[in-house]
Amino acid sequence: MTIPEKESQIITEFAMFDDWIDKYNYLIELGKTLNVIEEQYKTDQYLITGCQSKVWLHASIREGKVVFTGDSDAIITKGIVSLLIQVLSDQTPDEIIQAKLEFIDKIGLQEHLSPTRSNGLSAMIKQMKLYATVFKMKRGN
Repeated sequence: MTIPEKESQIITEFAMFDDWIDKYNYLIELGKTLNVIEEQYKTDQYLITGCQSKVWLHASIREGKVVFTGDSDAIITKGIVSLLIQVLSDQTPDEIIQAKLEFIDKIGLQEHLSPTRSNGLSAMIKQMKLYATVFKMKRGN
């Protein structure tokens, strides 16, 4: 599934909820399904700087596609990490680098986050794109 297809699916899922209490609850549920990072990667090296909560993010490359795992010590943030991984994992480095991630604005996520969580979201996206850039450079593409 492409990034735009995944984004469209998330937009549809969030449209089912009338208010942000339900959407936050959905984010919490998504966090529970997160492909959690292995304990060996829950170190300072994999911590995202700029997040109020602790967020760990790891990336590997398999068959030319980036695979992300992550975790957070905060339940809503864990849901946000899960959303980003759902969209960006199993994509090529170029697809990740070029992703506009318009679903964030379309579901109203950015405007319903505190300033510190919003900064954390930006930091997570930046780190995921940085991983993709490093993988692209290593492959010489």
